[in-house]
Amino acid sequence: TTAADSAATAAAPTSDVSTATETDTATGTITGTATGTATGTATGTASDDSDATSTSIDPRLPPGGVSMITPGPYTTSYYKIGQYVTFAWNYTSLSVTPSAINVVASCSLNDATYTITNNMSVAETGSVVWDTSKDATATVPLLTATYTLIIYDASKPMDYMAGPGHLSSSNQFQFGMYIPQKYTPLNEYKCATCNSALSDIDRHAIKFAFAMIVLTFTSFAWFAGDFGVFST
Repeated sequence: TTAADSAATAAAPTSDVSTATETDTATGTITGTATGTATGTATGTASDDSDATSTSIDPRLPPGGVSMITPGPYTTSYYKIGQYVTFAWNYTSLSVTPSAINVVASCSLNDATYTITNNMSVAETGSVVWDTSKDATATVPLLTATYTLIIYDASKPMDYMAGPGHLSSSNQFQFGMYIPQKYTPLNEYKCATCNSALSDIDRHAIKFAFAMIVLTFTSFAWFAGDFGVFST
């Protein structure tokens, strides 16, 4: 009995050492690796992305706009339908340049919008040439009317009102368009207001008016003679 007790007592410390070693190693490895990796990676990545997309614009700035060059902003312009029309402009108060713009002509008379160009690249001075002959025979053709030139950011609605420094829709410039009349030789031209071009009804009306004038004057002369108006 004494020998067995001694053997059991001697083996007990060995078992305690083994248990402590396994516990310390497992706990230290799992806690340290998981905490360090998750915290460092998530914090650093989020901070870098936020700084990369930050843009500062003075809120006191007006929205970007357009100043016409051709034709001039104070010029009343009329264009013949079927010909080429040139528009040119500069941008004003533009801090953020749009990737592309659209240019259209709007007519309130027939509630139609005619595309001049789409997805046009933005340069310091914009310029476009409109071939109006293509729209002269469109499903909704051009009319003799007043049109509004609209220049706007291609990624925004046509009536977009932008914030400071961004391009707002420009719709201040207006111009006229007309359908040209066919050529008429001089020997075939008829003057609508000339006597030779008067209709029978017009001639009878003029004769009647002249006869009434004569009758009125004769009646007045007869009346005045009877009462001695012209006697001395």
